[in-house]
Amino acid sequence: MKKKLMQRNNSHVATIRKKTFWEKVRDNRTLLLMCLPAISFFIIFAYCPMPGAYIAFTDFNYKSGIFGSKFVGFDNFKFLIQSGSLWQLTRNTILYNIAFIVLGNMLQIFVAILLNEVKNKLFKKVAQTIMFLPYFISAVLIGLLAFNVLNYDFGFMNSIIKFFGGDPIKVYSMPMAWPIIIVIVNLWQQTGYGSIVYFASICGIDSSIIEAAEVDGANIIQRIRYIILPSLKPTAIILFLFAIGGIMKGNFGLFYNLVGSSNSLLFPTTDIIETYVYRTLMNNFNFANSAAVGLYQSVFGFILVMVCNWIVKKIDEEYALF
Repeated sequence: MKKKLMQRNNSHVATIRKKTFWEKVRDNRTLLLMCLPAISFFIIFAYCPMPGAYIAFTDFNYKSGIFGSKFVGFDNFKFLIQSGSLWQLTRNTILYNIAFIVLGNMLQIFVAILLNEVKNKLFKKVAQTIMFLPYFISAVLIGLLAFNVLNYDFGFMNSIIKFFGGDPIKVYSMPMAWPIIIVIVNLWQQTGYGSIVYFASICGIDSSIIEAAEVDGANIIQRIRYIILPSLKPTAIILFLFAIGGIMKGNFGLFYNLVGSSNSLLFPTTDIIETYVYRTLMNNFNFANSAAVGLYQSVFGFILVMVCNWIVKKIDEEYALF
């Protein structure tokens, strides 16, 4: 009897494995149809433009076109490395994104926990709405507000300093001040939105566990440390891995509107890959160098994601992306 059952199971497994690709497509046609818009988007805007990366290996000429231009190998990358621009751009982009990811997630978790401990529902909803609003403010408006606060001649900050008899500060000539300003502005804009994800995760925690901890005499700090924070670990890791995927991608709108593209005094601490690519295209019309930096950015980011995912998979396979 057992042999017959085993034979049936084996034949059933063999039948499943023999399904062709088109049979699988037919069986999952509804799910595939739902995914079709997203698949089409990535094919059109991510995969179809990929052959254009060939520009990075050419001395691009408008008349000859992409594939008719002279092939120069890695000369464009060599120029960027020798000029020091590649190292500076990579350093600035990665350091800013590390600050955004680490400080941003810490602050978002902190705000989500605070909101969870608020008992007044009306206050909680109003607070969430107020913190969520900066996310929808345009980067252009943020740049305008910053300029009106920091401007040397008529900025709000310098007007107060002058009123009390002090000397105005030339913020737009101080490279070391801008990393702090950019990080603070980014946190102000992103914290409200990011805290919603963590707050939703906290709401998903079984309330009976927290109630049992309260009955056992656990105070707020203990409940946060031993129940809430461990429950947020999977969400934090997944968000961290997603953020690592964009660690080589800067927030162009924020940097461009806060700093601009022509203030060379601030380039050592504020110039990132996106602003460099924009400047080389708009000012110098150098497509080859821009493409070289863009290709470097994509390849480096891909490798970084794969390495981080491999490390997480080694530590705990459940938290890995794939």
